[in-house]
Amino acid sequence: MSTEGYGAELRAEREYVAGLYERLDGERARVKGAYRDALRGTGGTPMERDFEVRALGKEVRRLDVADNGLCFGRLDTVDGGRSYIGRIGLFDEDDEYEPVLLDWRAPAARPFYTATGANPEGMRRRRQFHTRGRQVLEFTDEVFGRPGNGERGDAALLAAVNAPRSEGMRDIVATIQAEQDEIIRLDHPGVVVIEGGPGTGKTVVALHRVAYLLYTQRERMERHGVLVVGPNPAFLNHISRVLPSLGESDVVFMTPGSLVPGLRVTKEDAPEAARVKGSLKMVDVLKAAVADRQRLPEEPYSIDLADLTVRIDAATAEWARDEARQSGLPHNEARRVFTEIVTYVLTERAIGRIGRGWLTREDREGWERLRADLVKELDSDETFARALDEMWPVLTPESVLGPLYESEERLKAAGADLALHRAEGSAWTVSDVPLLDELVDLLGRDKSGEEAAAERERKKQAEFAAGVLEQLVGRQDSMDDEDHLFATDLLYAEDLAERFDEQDTRELVERAAADRDWTYRHVVVDEAQELSEMDWRVLMRRCPGRSFTVVGDLAQRRSPAGARSWDAVLQPYVPGRWVYRSLTVNYRTPAEIMAVAAGVLAEFAPEVQAPESVRSCGVLPWSRKVGDEELPAAVEEFVRAEAGREGTSVVIGPPDVPGAVPASETKGLEYDAVLVVDPDRILADGPRGAAELYVALTRATQRLGVLHRNPLPSSMTGLA
Repeated sequence: MSTEGYGAELRAEREYVAGLYERLDGERARVKGAYRDALRGTGGTPMERDFEVRALGKEVRRLDVADNGLCFGRLDTVDGGRSYIGRIGLFDEDDEYEPVLLDWRAPAARPFYTATGANPEGMRRRRQFHTRGRQVLEFTDEVFGRPGNGERGDAALLAAVNAPRSEGMRDIVATIQAEQDEIIRLDHPGVVVIEGGPGTGKTVVALHRVAYLLYTQRERMERHGVLVVGPNPAFLNHISRVLPSLGESDVVFMTPGSLVPGLRVTKEDAPEAARVKGSLKMVDVLKAAVADRQRLPEEPYSIDLADLTVRIDAATAEWARDEARQSGLPHNEARRVFTEIVTYVLTERAIGRIGRGWLTREDREGWERLRADLVKELDSDETFARALDEMWPVLTPESVLGPLYESEERLKAAGADLALHRAEGSAWTVSDVPLLDELVDLLGRDKSGEEAAAERERKKQAEFAAGVLEQLVGRQDSMDDEDHLFATDLLYAEDLAERFDEQDTRELVERAAADRDWTYRHVVVDEAQELSEMDWRVLMRRCPGRSFTVVGDLAQRRSPAGARSWDAVLQPYVPGRWVYRSLTVNYRTPAEIMAVAAGVLAEFAPEVQAPESVRSCGVLPWSRKVGDEELPAAVEEFVRAEAGREGTSVVIGPPDVPGAVPASETKGLEYDAVLVVDPDRILADGPRGAAELYVALTRATQRLGVLHRNPLPSSMTGLA
């Protein structure tokens, strides 16, 4: 294309994209107006108004995120057709709703990502725009079928991967590659495992897959939402902008330590304790720990009733315990069975003694009347209540697990490893979360307590409503006395109380995050190689439909309880319903830096092939030997130098290095520049340390430096 022809084409494209923004602004103004009207509206039922407000609010957010990169390309078909591809879909209302901009997730947009010279999929040309704000700066064309044409023009891709990093992950909607697109649009109802080395884009592909599923299965998925589980809060903050930038907000972000609402933990166990807690054997340990709290009396309990004294002996308690256990109910719910058996035995014995000589079983009415009186006495007797609490206490997950850790005797009784023993049982760690969650199901709810609390709340609301009615009745009314209609003629206090029940107007994300029993339609698990067998039990409970996108890299596993194979992790839950896909191209790490990391990988995981970098940066990684006194100044020098450059940087090293963060806290993150300090000390932690050093070396997108006080590990080659 000549310079003159390119200029004319560029002006035409700018005019078209400007027209798209005009449509966007018009649609945004219309929807915001409707949203304001809905907020003020009084028509329909409260539920209908709430639904309308929520729906319009989502549409407002969807349109608001479309400003940046609204349209990023164009497809021309061999028969002369033309389609513009963008972040959202826009339609011409005057032309039978013909699309003027295709949503990137629409089936018709797929060739934008997958067409090649060898398989053009009916396309003649792919045009990619380079934009800033609302302005098209330039475009590049890839004409299919032209001699010497490669698979795809990579100008847009290279511009994106070479751009300085910001604080958050960016979407790749404009530069999705064919191998990534195949995974994003994969039609599989079960579990999709995406494995790839550092920088292969597996996380961002998983997030775009979520956006695609929400687009294609919105009615099925939006009422329950999607859960994204990541390794730490910094990682979740890093990726949290991607889905909103794609117009999706019904997504809950959590770490493994926050899966139980109200329990926030960040501390990690020592490796051996983490390994033990992560094993499925802990299910049996927890069951035994609960059973150990179901005690038989060493001496009979004596309960003084009005006419006699009854006793709960070990035989009675054992029968009640066996019946309660055989009921199959969780511990707290089975307490009702235990109580019923004990009560039955005590009342039978008491009736036999009280009615001796005048009451027989043939007099069923008299027998049951006396039983009812005795049951009332027992229900109000403090000694009886205390005996029940000692034999079959109402338990919480915390009241089981904390005392278990604190007592070697209890650990032995439950068949647990003594590596779990600790002085402060309730100092919760990340590995405790799946155990506490397991105990929620083993214990169940204290239904009697919940019902009593609900009744108290209902009475409280009724009393409040009665007060409101009194005020209504006391008001002067303009009606004549004979026509006066009091509020009490229309409403009873309890009827009015129901009207005070507050509707849950929280957004789905807030409701789901606060509800342990909430179930999701789809779950994304990042850094999945770190999750234990017990962690997976938690996640499977959160998604009964078993629809997962699992992201990980077994070579980066650092947890002693983590996955060693995907088959071992998934087969027990989704036999035959999981598929594996791998990403092999490294878009983050330049070849110069990847050469250093590949040497470390070959040392500790020789069977794993390092991902191939898509680019070079032209800057060789460097290393420098420093003394103990020189180290702080050398770190400060790196920080000062990077502060004057565009982009982000980080210092990674052991905890005692000033200004350094451990490699585990940088998993999944990326920086323009990385300084790794004391690699030999990182490696000293065995296989876990080798994985951490590999992670540290692959965080940089442009520049890598290494400071070492001892000789460099032999595996670290390629440093200047």
